[in-house]
Amino acid sequence: MPQVLAPQSHPLTLEARIEAAFAAGAAAANDPSAMEAFEQLRAGLEAGHRRAAEPDAASPDGWRVNAWVKRGILLGFRLGRLETLGVEAVLSGGLSFVDKHTYPARQFTPEDGVRMVPGGSSVRAGAYLAPGVVCMPPMYVNVGAYVDAGTMIDSHALVGSCAQIGKRVHLSAAAQVGGVLEPVSASPVILEDDVLVGGNCGVYEGTIVRRRAVLAAGTVLTRGTPVYDVVHGQVIRAEGDRPLIIPEGAVVVPGARGINKGKATEWGLSVYTPVIVKYRDDKTELSLALEDLLR
Repeated sequence: MPQVLAPQSHPLTLEARIEAAFAAGAAAANDPSAMEAFEQLRAGLEAGHRRAAEPDAASPDGWRVNAWVKRGILLGFRLGRLETLGVEAVLSGGLSFVDKHTYPARQFTPEDGVRMVPGGSSVRAGAYLAPGVVCMPPMYVNVGAYVDAGTMIDSHALVGSCAQIGKRVHLSAAAQVGGVLEPVSASPVILEDDVLVGGNCGVYEGTIVRRRAVLAAGTVLTRGTPVYDVVHGQVIRAEGDRPLIIPEGAVVVPGARGINKGKATEWGLSVYTPVIVKYRDDKTELSLALEDLLR
């Protein structure tokens, strides 16, 4: 990896340098300082010191989007050139890959404290994985993602670009956490601490899942999908610029609601909808006890 300049080596802040390079458009490709700023941002993302979004008690949603960080990630794609990754594999007749040279696959050592189990997983440069994260193959983590300590990413699971994953989260097999890189002001998908995401779930389009919530297998959450809370007798929706927010401790399952327009009533049609059937209790905790044994 190219040497990264320390923040104090430049009179401008990293944010100002990223913003200037991004505003320069295609001309940034000929400016060495633009690459230096990007490499410093990428190093900060991998260390967990920079984030596309971060907790903010002053924000209505409890999170602040750092749009300049997203612009810096996009700058990396603009500055990158296509090259063959895995040259050693090519020379030996094995698999190789072609991607932007600014975003190679990350390499881990035992000192990182991340369990990267053999079997075809990949973490892109610019993503942060905290000590104690377990990666079961095959899985993928994209640039800008933040995965906190004790989280398990199970087989065939995806953590999209800029997604924010809290502590002790379990992403079960084939769970999909969508990425939100553009528009840069949009909130990425956020799963707070101790969330359990069941197999074949999908969380997309800037949804926030509060701490200790449980998504049963097959649940799909999007910004445009209403969630029916039968416990409190209310319908939860995204409003204005605010994302869909699943309450703390909610247990969400796949459900259906009837369509009462046109032929739908006669044909008995219904559409999918997530349903909050309960909130986490002692019985739920017992069913999740296996999680501690797996970490």
